[in-house]
Amino acid sequence: MNKKNIVFILNPISGTVSKAGIPDLIEERLDKNKFDYRIAETQHAGHATELAQEAVQEGVDIVVAVGGDGTVNEVGRSLINTKTAMGILPCGSGNGLARHLNLPMNLKKCVDILNLYDVRELDYGIINGHPFFCTCGMGFDAFISMKFAEAGKRGPITYMQKILEEGLRYEPETYEIEDEDGTHHYKAFLVSAANASQYGNNAYIAPQASMSDGLLDIIIMEPFDIIDAPQVAIELFNKTLDKNLKIKTFKAKHIRIRRKKEGIIHYDGDPVTSGAEVDISIVPKGINIIVNPKGGKDYRQPNMLQMAFSEIFFNIDLMRQDLTKQSRKVQAINKNLLRKLNI
Repeated sequence: MNKKNIVFILNPISGTVSKAGIPDLIEERLDKNKFDYRIAETQHAGHATELAQEAVQEGVDIVVAVGGDGTVNEVGRSLINTKTAMGILPCGSGNGLARHLNLPMNLKKCVDILNLYDVRELDYGIINGHPFFCTCGMGFDAFISMKFAEAGKRGPITYMQKILEEGLRYEPETYEIEDEDGTHHYKAFLVSAANASQYGNNAYIAPQASMSDGLLDIIIMEPFDIIDAPQVAIELFNKTLDKNLKIKTFKAKHIRIRRKKEGIIHYDGDPVTSGAEVDISIVPKGINIIVNPKGGKDYRQPNMLQMAFSEIFFNIDLMRQDLTKQSRKVQAINKNLLRKLNI
């Protein structure tokens, strides 16, 4: 059997997990009878894309993204429509694609999965020319992605801070959505297109999404009030959001969205400013990815992020009613939630 060549592209600053021990872990666990490998560290934003392109040109068999969803996206966009397969060692703050694929969050077990070398042809999406593998969209989630990026920090605490600070002021927008069946108008809190099932951190925006059906799951979250908010949050983590009456879902290969003006969109959590018109499509079987052949197991583990989310959404809508009266309460809730998240 000819050995396969692997390049591990390691982002030393992604997520909240230290990368110091990863080279030793790879040396210890990777099957040297099957693979020759080298490790390349990224030096700046976009460097993972350049390193992955070089690996493809060299004929490397596997490029492994060592980092979070941003690193996965940077690597993956260079591997689309090539023979080179992508592997993932998840150590970001959300790990949406890895979780969708039922990869364990334990890196030793993930290297063991690389050793099995089970490669599948899976779908990817494109939003206004940007490839994505998990989700893309606009509205509140894109807005929070921008604030999260501006904060310069990673992890659930920063994410929660941004939701608390900005959710009070966010106003739903009106969208015109055109698909194969016609044109429809929606007033929505957010519009997402999902290739995979979740944003990350086990927040399932599209519980039924598949990366091998040649379709995107389109999610339209209508404005909701104080009564609906806790249920929306709970269902986000229970894989039942698609059953909520405030959520409209359908499947499509291609949609066009028009909004009143340019604004933020996101692809796999990375925010960019885009025009008033947004084009989203699926590319079936366009990328090879190493998957977990024992992927039937659900690796979700309850965490403080999940337990706090319902309380956060509840308080966002409560506080939205009267910002002046509630200013002291905002501060108190912020402190209370951050204290919980630090436990």
